Amino acid sequence: MNTAFSKDELAFQDEVREFLGDYRELDGFYCQGHKWPEVRAMFRAMAEKNWLALSWPKAFGGMALGPVYEFILWNEVAYARAARNPLAAGIVAQTLIRYGSSAQQRDWLPRIRSGEIHFSLCYSEPEAGSDLAALRLRADKNAAGTHYVLNGQKCWQSYAQDMDYLWVLARSGTQESRGRGISLFICDKHAAGVTVSPLPTLDGDQLNEVFFDAVEVPLAQRVGEENGAWPMIGEALADERHIQFPPGRVRRDLEDMVAWLNANGLGADPVVRQRLAELTVQVMETEMLALKVLEAMVKGVNATVDAAMNKISHTLACQDIARAVLDFGGPEALVSGARPELLWRQTITETIGGGTSEIMRSVVSRQLLGLGG
Repeated sequence: MNTAFSKDELAFQDEVREFLGDYRELDGFYCQGHKWPEVRAMFRAMAEKNWLALSWPKAFGGMALGPVYEFILWNEVAYARAARNPLAAGIVAQTLIRYGSSAQQRDWLPRIRSGEIHFSLCYSEPEAGSDLAALRLRADKNAAGTHYVLNGQKCWQSYAQDMDYLWVLARSGTQESRGRGISLFICDKHAAGVTVSPLPTLDGDQLNEVFFDAVEVPLAQRVGEENGAWPMIGEALADERHIQFPPGRVRRDLEDMVAWLNANGLGADPVVRQRLAELTVQVMETEMLALKVLEAMVKGVNATVDAAMNKISHTLACQDIARAVLDFGGPEALVSGARPELLWRQTITETIGGGTSEIMRSVVSRQLLGLGG
């Protein structure tokens, strides 16, 4: 595996680090719900450099750069704790580029590229989290065939309270059709009948549940063919694998915890140093797995298993780092607002979001080890 960046890639990395100098205290990676105006302003500043469209084709205003540049950008943003990558510029834009009509590409892509509009993914439901093919939110055409009417509920949507639009999967076929009966829609979050309700999380931020009560979505805002969403969402998720779990975040967790332990007089303890050595190896493993996913993306080969292993390693490393500091730091590490305490609360959800660890392990066991039916 080649772990070296090219001269141009390293120059871009330096440019990103210089840009982030103004945003290193933003802390939007963990607390975006509290920092959204500042995070949004940072995205607009990035858009001025066209960084929200790094990998887009030039025909759509992009820079047509490879996945390495995207990896460098969002890995550095994660290390700086500034923000998480916006879904609009990734999953939404790539799907519109592949499957959107000319009118949709003309209407939506420039506003996404400029950082003007942002999206929340409305996929999961109370009875359809890991099994999206079981979703129940209905999308039925009106008699005139001019729009769809959406009825039902979504759940656990990240940042929906602040976003402009919802990227909605809905059932347009029968319940028995599963993945073959699902369509994809762009829904204005402020449309009549849309209600966003907060679901507070342990880290002090929130997820959301979104209710659709006879919400009208114009036919022009269905993306792709009716009942054709299943392959589209699979391709879009594959586009994001190299930036979903940036190792810079894990490296920063470890560095912050080392600094905290040293500041509290614990860094010289031989037991602490032994555990830190073990955690350092664990962080390096996460970095190597992330680069393995990136290499697969560069070569254009399937990265499903590599991405699953990376996700498991990434989230467990975050939890192990936070747990170790709580073990060694005692009451001081449990003070509300202290970095160790915040990191521990935040990492609890990491093994759930983006695919649970159980699902990731099943991917590895079935596709790599050949286990199961």
